[in-house]
Amino acid sequence: MPDGIGERCCTGNSGATGLLCPQQPDVGHGGSNVRLLWNLFVVFTRVSLSSWGAGPASLALMQRETVAAGWTNPAEFADAVAVGNALPGPISPQVSAFVGYKVAGLSGAVVAAVGTVFPATLLMLAMIVFFFSVKDSKVVASMLAAVRPVVVGLLLWTAFDMGRTVFGAQVSGWWHALVHSWDKLFFALAAFAVLTFTRLNPAFLILGAAALGVVVYRH
Repeated sequence: MPDGIGERCCTGNSGATGLLCPQQPDVGHGGSNVRLLWNLFVVFTRVSLSSWGAGPASLALMQRETVAAGWTNPAEFADAVAVGNALPGPISPQVSAFVGYKVAGLSGAVVAAVGTVFPATLLMLAMIVFFFSVKDSKVVASMLAAVRPVVVGLLLWTAFDMGRTVFGAQVSGWWHALVHSWDKLFFALAAFAVLTFTRLNPAFLILGAAALGVVVYRH
């Protein structure tokens, strides 16, 4: 991992860390910047090619890889998912662009998004040629029968890991965290109920929550 990843971030006059903090490369260290961009491309390509079951299924692996690399932390990753859900389009390129911009600015965002989309797209185009010959294969069907439940497990782990950060359970434990963060628990359960029993677009849910947060939590 290139030196300095996860250690440098932008701060305002108050010293508070911003939501998006591109880690600008040092002047005269173009080689290091190229290596960083290459690492971004490799990591997000690996995530894309290792994920089964549509964009959201890649979030668990993406979080593990980017946190392990020191490019983000669970709280920032949760922010990226929230922002991505408020925008149209697939979630994976949006989250990868978020992380890429934080690490290496605009070029990092582009490289991360390309790494997420381009290799998998090429693989899909190649598979189309053979699709009609394998779509009814018992081997393929048996593979998917085992992979799909694992994808559900990955999504559950992502929700669990984000929940620890959002509710603060990694510090005080789940019971204490839920008692003292009952309002956040209420929002989570309300969002689950709305998406389960209505056809409301998740983007409107995110935007509504953002507006409510300004009213409730702004001091």
